[in-house]
Amino acid sequence: MSTLTATAPCTAHTAMVEKTSEIVPQELLARRVGWLTGLAQDLTTPLVAARWSAADLDALASGVGLDGRALPTKGWMAVRRLGWGLGPGPGVYVCDRVLRCVQEQAARMLRLALHRRRLVAAIVATWPADLRARTHAEWQALRALLPDGVGAADIRNRTRQILTYRDEHDAFPADLTDLEEPPNVAAQIVLAAADRQLATLERTGPRSARLRVRLPLNESPASRRDWAWHVLPITLPPTVPPQATLCTPTLRVKNGRVRLDLPFQIPIEVAPATGHVVACGFDWGVNTLLTGVTGRLTGGRVLSDGRPLVYDASGVSAKLHRLRTEREHLTAKHRHQERLLTGITEADPRFAKLSTAYRIIGVEHERVCARIRNLNKALAWSAARWAVDQAVAARATVIYLEDLATLEARGRRGRANARLSGQVRGQIVEAIRHLAAKHTIAVVTVPARGTSKCCPRCGDGTSLLRHCPAPDRLGERGWAWAYCPACGLSCDRDWAAAERILARGLLGQDATRTHRATGARTIPTVVEGNVARARPARRPTRAARRARRTRTDLHPRPAARDRSKNRPTPKRPARTTTNVTNAATTSMTSSRVPDRRTVPAPLPARSGQRPAGHAPQPQRHQPSRTGHDRNSHHRTGFHRAHATPVLALAVRRGGVGQVTLVRVA
Repeated sequence: MSTLTATAPCTAHTAMVEKTSEIVPQELLARRVGWLTGLAQDLTTPLVAARWSAADLDALASGVGLDGRALPTKGWMAVRRLGWGLGPGPGVYVCDRVLRCVQEQAARMLRLALHRRRLVAAIVATWPADLRARTHAEWQALRALLPDGVGAADIRNRTRQILTYRDEHDAFPADLTDLEEPPNVAAQIVLAAADRQLATLERTGPRSARLRVRLPLNESPASRRDWAWHVLPITLPPTVPPQATLCTPTLRVKNGRVRLDLPFQIPIEVAPATGHVVACGFDWGVNTLLTGVTGRLTGGRVLSDGRPLVYDASGVSAKLHRLRTEREHLTAKHRHQERLLTGITEADPRFAKLSTAYRIIGVEHERVCARIRNLNKALAWSAARWAVDQAVAARATVIYLEDLATLEARGRRGRANARLSGQVRGQIVEAIRHLAAKHTIAVVTVPARGTSKCCPRCGDGTSLLRHCPAPDRLGERGWAWAYCPACGLSCDRDWAAAERILARGLLGQDATRTHRATGARTIPTVVEGNVARARPARRPTRAARRARRTRTDLHPRPAARDRSKNRPTPKRPARTTTNVTNAATTSMTSSRVPDRRTVPAPLPARSGQRPAGHAPQPQRHQPSRTGHDRNSHHRTGFHRAHATPVLALAVRRGGVGQVTLVRVA
């Protein structure tokens, strides 16, 4: 057994002062919590800025304190062992437990900077000759110096940051402190570093809890009497199960309301690393966001059911692309306004107008960035839920994904991967791991290099595929379709890559490694093998069983039509159209002009007038011919995302010892 940690957002609408039983309304509660978070922010900002140097980061990275002992895991204890404590200003009283929360937040920010520092040092040490096309040897040298779990998007973003610094200073940055300013400190307080003298949390019901915390009664508390215990009732969201263990939250104020980021832990069973028989493999598609297959390991060979699983988010991706373009445009305007403001003084009559425009553009830029973040998060969790649902329906015990750390972008795929990186593939992987752990399904990454290059059907990974635009244009060069000249395989490129990922996972599962710190599982070696497609035999229909039992023809030939002339030929209905010429109306019959307009009627939810002769039809839930669901927004959460419907597997028992798994719509 293990524990799964998640965070649920909660809101505190009111509180009660414990000593006087005074009811604190929402506005006053937000003001008092804002005073506490403001004190924490004012104390954390100078602490982080004072230690933003190469020497102090080296001392933190060494893991040894001033007394020669190893630094503890808790951040506030590590800061105190290094002698980095800072106190409040004169005339302000802050208890030691608040200082603990301040030092914990500062330690977390500095330790995150150590990760970015190592990443920057690795990129600078292995700077390639051509940034647009790193060689395989350059990639290997870079991967050897990078921390575990670094994806291609992080490498690309840091490379651009270093390139901008080099263009401005004609030299590479010596350290992260030269490349970045001290990070901004959020107005929040991490109560996880405190004990009962500052905050306590108690669960009062399946959907309720009570937080007891000390809050200041004014903006600048001068003594202990300016602090009072407040009791905050909390309503837990449905995502927190009754058996979950609640942890101390983080307090912040947003839009005039008190927000609580409440961590909770639930017990789960640990999924095995090996011994898997049924699995799902997913590819980061070029044509779609996710393309997957389901397969089984039988007698040392991989057998697929021949049904592709597709999550197409082209519409959402296009919207994200438009939002990113708007964000870049606003960034350019914001920088231009900043340059104009630096060239004039406040006495200039243009200063007021430019400063107002500068502030408005900054607010609009933050709004667009928030929309991108929210859309990325929603899309990541939607795709993750769909992938886990497919694995649960197929009764798979493992999900195999491409390792983002080994994903090298080249050519057309490089441009597609760069565009899809904004959809936060790392968030999708983390969401899949989180949701799969609840169903005891393992998530393992496999090497991504060469998954779309070779045929999954023949040659054991040595037969090269030919990429073309479409199945009827095999002689042209393209990227969307895959064709194998050796065995004649013709299928979608992402489908073939998903089968290769499935084969690498099932055949190489004995080499699965588990990261000791994060628990992430990966297969570093490549084991190639062929994948065979075999659809299960369909069960005979009732008419077929009756025909077999009565020994009759299932599809009898219809009787010959009597073509003898024994009755008059019936008249066909005449189609009439109206022509208006010189204010005179005439009627004529035409077999080419329809009797009503062929303009399609708009959806009932849309505005506009419906064309004459078209009555609104009820919308029915029907899958399209391509296997996508027309009403997929009921499942994916997006009106512009199309996904393969989740079909469960039913167990069908035949003769003695015969069990067949078939999909049930």
